[in-house]
Amino acid sequence: MRLSAAIATGIVVLAAAPAPPTPPTRSAPSAATWGVAPSTPKGPNGRPAFTYKLDPGATLTDYVAVTNHSARPLTLNLYASDAFTTAQGGFDLLAGGQEPTDVGTWVRLTGDTVTIPSLSRLDVPFTLTVPHNATPGDHAGGIVAALAATTADAQGNQVAVDHRVGARIYLRVSGELQPALTVEDLRVRHTGSLNPLAGGTLTATFTIRNTGNVRLTGQPTLTAAGPFDLGRRSTDGAALPEILPGGELTTTVRMTGVPPLFRLTVSAAVTPAAVGDQVLDPQPQDDTARATVWMVPWPQLVLLVLLALVGWASIAARRRRARQLTRAVAAAREQGRSEAGGQTERMPDGREDAIPAAVVASRQPGSDREPPDPRVPDADRRGSGHNNRQPDIDRPVRDE
Repeated sequence: MRLSAAIATGIVVLAAAPAPPTPPTRSAPSAATWGVAPSTPKGPNGRPAFTYKLDPGATLTDYVAVTNHSARPLTLNLYASDAFTTAQGGFDLLAGGQEPTDVGTWVRLTGDTVTIPSLSRLDVPFTLTVPHNATPGDHAGGIVAALAATTADAQGNQVAVDHRVGARIYLRVSGELQPALTVEDLRVRHTGSLNPLAGGTLTATFTIRNTGNVRLTGQPTLTAAGPFDLGRRSTDGAALPEILPGGELTTTVRMTGVPPLFRLTVSAAVTPAAVGDQVLDPQPQDDTARATVWMVPWPQLVLLVLLALVGWASIAARRRRARQLTRAVAAAREQGRSEAGGQTERMPDGREDAIPAAVVASRQPGSDREPPDPRVPDADRRGSGHNNRQPDIDRPVRDE
């Protein structure tokens, strides 16, 4: 008989655990395979899980199909147990030696063991009775068919191993529903980047707990903002798996390209959502946890220091060139004054007057002619070839 799709939806657990009440076999044949699925008196009906909605005090009868796919008969332990959410968000049942306290105690099977011929199926009836004081909301568990065996560990010690295959039970007890998820134990870590033009990475790890009475999934969101809400940004994490009431899981959300704004306020929030086609009434509220992380922008500060040094060096160079130019201009002016000082002559009233270039040239060595006095008008100068006589019109006429 081939494994049906319904059987494939059952849970499979392989873990070291104390053996169930029946004595373990010496070893489990490697070819032993079996399946568990919801059924009817005539066989599996395609249900993926045992899903019920009952009032407190209600009782029902249902069937579980246990199918042996092996070529030899199998004797299996058959029992019900409570479910829980693993830290990674998985669905698991209590170990075989651990007593249930919830829906696992409400299921009554016709026997603790079943023997199934090779390539055969048994449809086993059971009853589920909801206590009168059962709390409203979801109760999860499963019916398990287990094969106990012994094996040796790495040190050679004999270890009892419980090979289990089961089908899930989802029971909702009528009453007031209180769907709620809370965010706890938020831890934030910042990893900077050596690239001053790139932001860092925020890694937020937090626990999401189902504090209500309904199994839920949800969407985690991480938000970060600097002082005065600068650089605010958000990112969504991976959608949460199913979390059973009272269960919890740890998730991690990463945010890249976060600008280092010294002090960041980080918020981790979760938006609860229904599992499958369930209708939540009332609608659950979001829950948020906050933390503060310091992000010192060391690469950016180093870049600013380097830019400041370059700017200071540029300004200092410009000032040095300006001082050199000022000194050069002053030296040129002084040299001009010195050269002009050798070509001046003091006037009788104490003033210095510049001597014309022609006069200066006439005073040069080798000149045998007295230079003309620039202060004497040409009419008063005496010299060869110059007529110093007064005009005749200036002479008085004597009468003879």
